[in-house]
Amino acid sequence: MPALRLRRHEIHDLTTPTQLSLTAYILLAGSSLFVIVDPLATVPAFLAMTPTDTPQQRVRMARLACWVAAGVLLTFASVGKWIFKLLGITMPAFELAASVVLLLVALDMLRAQRSRVQETSEETAAGVEKTDIAVTPLAVPMLAGPGAISTAVLLRNQAANFAQHLALYLCILAVAFASYVILRLSARGARWLSPIALNITARIMGLLLAAVAIQFALNALHQLNPAWLPGAG
Repeated sequence: MPALRLRRHEIHDLTTPTQLSLTAYILLAGSSLFVIVDPLATVPAFLAMTPTDTPQQRVRMARLACWVAAGVLLTFASVGKWIFKLLGITMPAFELAASVVLLLVALDMLRAQRSRVQETSEETAAGVEKTDIAVTPLAVPMLAGPGAISTAVLLRNQAANFAQHLALYLCILAVAFASYVILRLSARGARWLSPIALNITARIMGLLLAAVAIQFALNALHQLNPAWLPGAG
């Protein structure tokens, strides 16, 4: 009987997410999503892929891309956990895998480089040849790539109540809107975007993203065995 109680306790620890206050959760969700979507770093590729388009056409493509990106992230945030259950993937395993992906992106951001996890040179080149880049490659994978999708699923797992679930969905919409504003401002050119300022911003956001990635990994290890990292949860 004690052994049975222990197993139930272990299962509870394995499946119960770390609880944060609503304010802390909103700050975590909003900052990590904006950093991983990284619309500022998307601007140069966006302009390079639309050299012959008018500003109005660029604005239309930016609007559609941000709607599609928001839809993809909302979909995975809503049903991603159930997909993993269907495939037999535990959340700690996914958290560890996602933390590696996010860390790779963060390391490239610290070097002021656009990560190949978010987009490859082949995808950018293919985008130049397309007449409409809104859905692909702009929305997926540049805005809603593997890192952003992983982050949305992990944040959904961290949400402990309805208020936090709703906050996550609103954060996704807010980041999509912010991305649209940034792309819209760049539609007539990005002379306002200083390369030095862009590199500094990328490095700062990369450092924040690296911290988020490490925290996700620590949370996963804590869920697997609380005795390993008693203070991580």
